[in-house]
Amino acid sequence: MGDTKLFKITNNQALQLSSKSVELERSLQNIIEKNMEVFFGVAFLESEYSTGKVHGGRIDSLGIDENNCPVIFEYKRSINENVINQGLFYLDWLMDHQETFELLVMKKLGKDISEKIEWSGPRLICVAGDFTKYDEYAVKQINRNIELIRYIKFEDDLLMFELVNVTTAQNQGVTASKSNKNQVYKTVSEYIAQLDPKTSDLYETIKAYILSLGDDVQDKTLKYYQAFKRIKNFVCLEVRPQVKTVLLYLKVNPDEIDLKDGFTRDVRKIGHFGTGDLEITINNDNQFENAKTLILKSYENG
Repeated sequence: MGDTKLFKITNNQALQLSSKSVELERSLQNIIEKNMEVFFGVAFLESEYSTGKVHGGRIDSLGIDENNCPVIFEYKRSINENVINQGLFYLDWLMDHQETFELLVMKKLGKDISEKIEWSGPRLICVAGDFTKYDEYAVKQINRNIELIRYIKFEDDLLMFELVNVTTAQNQGVTASKSNKNQVYKTVSEYIAQLDPKTSDLYETIKAYILSLGDDVQDKTLKYYQAFKRIKNFVCLEVRPQVKTVLLYLKVNPDEIDLKDGFTRDVRKIGHFGTGDLEITINNDNQFENAKTLILKSYENG
């Protein structure tokens, strides 16, 4: 277990709370499923989802994240259990049964969400009280989106999640022609390729700053935007080549800042790709410098 300590301060006196990493019980799985959106930014779909008699398996928890990517949760209930291989087995099943998943999403969340599923980025999240060094080594060798999440219980009512390791699939193109059907907008990758040299430099500078905020920052290029996340998104990025602009959407409450015309905007009631309630428009280096504090705030909120 990581060397994580939690203290309770009473009358300026510190009391260290005892921690424990017990085998993951069904009750904890239930808590995670009921609070999956709060913990991980994932909408819960189904528990113990059967993959059918032929495949002969059950996915511990199934969901869809804030980027509309399918998510499989597997819980490691003992130190020797190999949930990574098991999860990869289910990921392959999922990619072979896309229509089955789309029907489930339609039933649970509606047609609009089912039509937006991002099949380019399915994720496997493994949750455990602890992982071995072999687990951490193994995921680094696999070209799939895999996250190892350690949980620690403090006393009876405190629960902490720690991102132990994450791998992001490289060159995992959008599968099937589904992802391009009825396409109205150009993809974010197409827009980035159209940037003029000055705006391209600005985009690369912004991207480098976001990635520098921590080792836990992940960069995922989706269809219409680029998502930067820890466990959940904290920046969604779009570009507008025609007006030489980079747009950022942050997890910052617009009510907590002074909005400035042409720079910051409340988009809670305005449709946009990605997640985030605060929009920032960046056209030059000065605006980027002014945006850094807000980007950092969003990172800390994530």
